[in-house]
Order: sequence, then C-alpha cells, then structure tokens
Amino acid sequence: MRKLQAQGIHHITLVGADRQTSIDFWEGVLGMPFVFEQPNLDSASESHLYFDPGDGRLITIFTSEDRKPDPKRTSTEPGAVHHLAINVSKATFSQAVERLDERGIKHSGVKDRGFMDSIYFTDPLGFLIELAAYRFEPPAGVSYAEVFVEAHKIRVERGDYNIAEIHLADAIEAIVTRTQRSLSDDRTPKKAY
Repeated sequence: MRKLQAQGIHHITLVGADRQTSIDFWEGVLGMPFVFEQPNLDSASESHLYFDPGDGRLITIFTSEDRKPDPKRTSTEPGAVHHLAINVSKATFSQAVERLDERGIKHSGVKDRGFMDSIYFTDPLGFLIELAAYRFEPPAGVSYAEVFVEAHKIRVERGDYNIAEIHLADAIEAIVTRTQRSLSDDRTPKKAY
C-alpha cells in the first residue's frame, strides 16, 4: 500500500452567492486578483470565478445570480469547514483592524496565537475568514513547517502549553546551526562585550 503524496493545496472552492458579491469581497476587500471565469462545468446554471490568494494557487467560487448573500454563520457541524486562514504580511496585519472598521465589518480584534497573530470576521455569506500573520520568517531554504516541527519538539521538551516566540527563536537557531555551515569550531553563544 502506498500514500497519495500531497504536494500542496491545488485550490479551494467555496459556494458563493452572486457574481458581484464574490468579486467585491475576494478582490475588493481581500485584494485577491480575479484571474479568470468560466461556467461551472458540473452545473451550467453557475459560474466559476478564480482568484489568486497571493501565492499563485487558486481560491475559486461557484456563483449563481439566484443566490443572495446571507450573513448567518455557516455550519460548524462535523465535516464542515470551520474557517479559511489567509496569510498577510505584518504590515498589512497592522492595518487590518482599521481597514475592517472603515468598511463596517465586525471582527474579533487581534488574537495572540503565540506563533502568529489573527483577526477573524465573516464573509458576506457568514463563512469565517481569518487573517493570519506569522511572527517569524524561516531561515532561507527552510519552510514554515520545518520551523514548526522543531519548535514543537522544543515546546514539548520544556513542558510548555503552546508554541510561543521563544520556541520559534530557539527552533530557528537550532535549524541554522544544523543546516548552515560555519568555519568556527565553537558555535555556542558568546559574550562579545
């Protein structure tokens, strides 16, 4: 038996309301370029809109002019999608509260997640959206996931409840020591002053 090895998310498709509401939200609020549109090939009465979330992959929306926005919270029953987290820079994140407020969009305010900061709000259809900004950058050539694996090990060894910035900093230091060469025989911390 062999795995079907994943190599990333290809795209995520959500059921939207009408075409313009979808464009106004995904491009007009979240800044995702509207890159193409075609019919929903499984349902001729719907359109299929494609947006670039910033990494060249796709978020797609099925739209129908018969569906109108309904802001009540979407299902959180088992098997349902709870929320979609969208990566934003720290610069954008620092402006998120102000930019949501100026549009009258209710939100959670900034939430401290230890390794990132988050703000939650719903789209026009009641689907929960999270804006997430990491508090760290991985070393060159290293993925966020690799830093998380290392930070998790450190957190567990120390008996800490959740990953915090100290675990990330120590994980990055350990990864750099392990993966980047140095001419020094002793790479331990020093007092230079």
